[in-house]
Amino acid sequence: MRKVASCSALSVFDFHTNIIQQKLLFLSRRGLSDVITSKSSLQLHSHLNLDSFVSTLIVALNSCSRVSYCQAFHARVIKSVSYRHGFIGDQLVTNYAKLGYPDDAQNLFDEMPKKDLVSWNSLISGLSRSGFTTRCLRAFSRMRFEIDMQPNYVTFLSIISACSAKGALSEGKWIHGFAVKLGMLNEVKIMNALINMYGKSGYLHEACWLFEAMPLQNLVSWNSMIAIYTQNGFAVESMGIFITMRRAVVEFDQATVLTVLQACENLGVRNLAGSIHGLILRFGLIANVSVATALLNLYAKLGCLLASSKVFEEITYLDGVAWTAMLAGYAMHGHGKDAIKLFEVMVKKGIQPDHVTFTHLLSACSHSGLVNEGKHYFKIMSEVYGVERNLDHYSCMVDLLGRSGLLNDAYELIRHMPMEPNSGVWGALLGACRVYVNTELGKEVAERLFSLDPSDARNYIMLSNIYSAAGLWREASKVRVLMKERCLNRTPGCSFVEHGNKIQRFVAGDRSHPEAERIYNKLEELIGKIRKAGFMSKTEFVLHDVDEEIKKNMINEHSEKLAIAFGLLVTDAALPLIITKNLRICGDCHSTAKAVSLIEKRTIIIRDPKRFHHFSEGLCSCGDYW
Repeated sequence: MRKVASCSALSVFDFHTNIIQQKLLFLSRRGLSDVITSKSSLQLHSHLNLDSFVSTLIVALNSCSRVSYCQAFHARVIKSVSYRHGFIGDQLVTNYAKLGYPDDAQNLFDEMPKKDLVSWNSLISGLSRSGFTTRCLRAFSRMRFEIDMQPNYVTFLSIISACSAKGALSEGKWIHGFAVKLGMLNEVKIMNALINMYGKSGYLHEACWLFEAMPLQNLVSWNSMIAIYTQNGFAVESMGIFITMRRAVVEFDQATVLTVLQACENLGVRNLAGSIHGLILRFGLIANVSVATALLNLYAKLGCLLASSKVFEEITYLDGVAWTAMLAGYAMHGHGKDAIKLFEVMVKKGIQPDHVTFTHLLSACSHSGLVNEGKHYFKIMSEVYGVERNLDHYSCMVDLLGRSGLLNDAYELIRHMPMEPNSGVWGALLGACRVYVNTELGKEVAERLFSLDPSDARNYIMLSNIYSAAGLWREASKVRVLMKERCLNRTPGCSFVEHGNKIQRFVAGDRSHPEAERIYNKLEELIGKIRKAGFMSKTEFVLHDVDEEIKKNMINEHSEKLAIAFGLLVTDAALPLIITKNLRICGDCHSTAKAVSLIEKRTIIIRDPKRFHHFSEGLCSCGDYW
């Protein structure tokens, strides 16, 4: 027998049964009191109200959020009705699975005396939606080979969905073949589910073949194709499908726009983002808070913080996700004080911050060097707002303390964490060791990272750079040898500039660009100007044991400098020059960008994996703190 239901669960049920009692009173007032008096008439009366009773029960079940409530309703069903009445047994099975209790769902299913296709579908769909793929496939196998019951399209949708969610492609292919055998591919929903399954597993050719084989694609079909190409890193192809969809006069919806905005982010083309923004306005989707939030997030990540804040200001009904997205934008651009102001307005308006909000708030404090403010919010997040600290919050605090030179404090914070620190937490401290050239602590932290993730080349490079900056060339060489032994490769530094609706890519010393001669001439001119103004190359950032002159030549041809020279040649002087980097900007390039912004009177924005640097009039928004 199942656990006795809680009083609170029974009280919820009693609330719903009160409705039945009210209906009984209503009937008695309608002249049926004589029917209620006799025992046989009372039984008939109860029978007449059984459907209403079961309907009320099903409504209550569908709103169940706790298994104790579900168990309470289950107990009443055992006392009052049959499992088959109004498919109440099937509803209970689905609910147990939905609430994460597959054993209870399976046990109840096995207890039910008569099971039809609806019953099997209830079990299979419940297990599928809750992520119990193996159990779902086992139930399908029992249905086919033990009971010999024929599945319908609902069964197939649940099974394909389960295979798709867990990447069970071999099982999915078998289901696909079975669907072909039963002639189920004329169902558009099944074709869409198969497209999604193959796409999520990276089999884009198969997904595309299925899409083209459909006699008529619906909106879900188009959305699935756009989504799977975006998810697999083919943003250009994804946008191509969207353009084809528009030419086919298929109206798009919120799901289409959200995926297209993600593709725009992957491409990094601001002009394209502006075009999509225009479509959103034209079709009235800007009123949708999810779309508007995705748009402001896209602008922030493309370096257009002003456009991002304008979208935010135009949202009529701001939810917590929108507030957090704007706060994240301020954080990544190094506007820590603006992030704090926004947070305070947010809580005054009654919006409850969550763990994501605090991650971005602490990140904003870190990027702006706001140590006291960061400590304050780290303390009150659980005390005042009831948000439990997680690994991301500790990582932000370690980064904040480490970047401020408080390496010992950061180390002590890690030692007293209530959970085991992960690579993100230790990585934040290793980055601080590199900034402050702390070889002893850096070695200890790096060794912990090597044990956590031996295949992450970044940790080896970081330790090697710490040794090189300290002039410990032999130790640096040993780390490089260890990388070779473990077959780990360094990711080359790249810088990207948008021009002519295309992304131009630069690497250090690259002369393959069609405009290479002009670029290098412009770079030489810039270096001459800034040296005349008193700027000298910071060769300590060249982490190789070579002559000083060679160091100067190497550092002057970094990808950031080539991107700056190219950008100054081709972009409008009235607009900011925006550059994206795949690695952290080096100290010399940071100083060069400040000097160029002053001499050329240009705003330069450089985004690295962590944040944006806004260079203007010889200063950087990070305050030389990054």
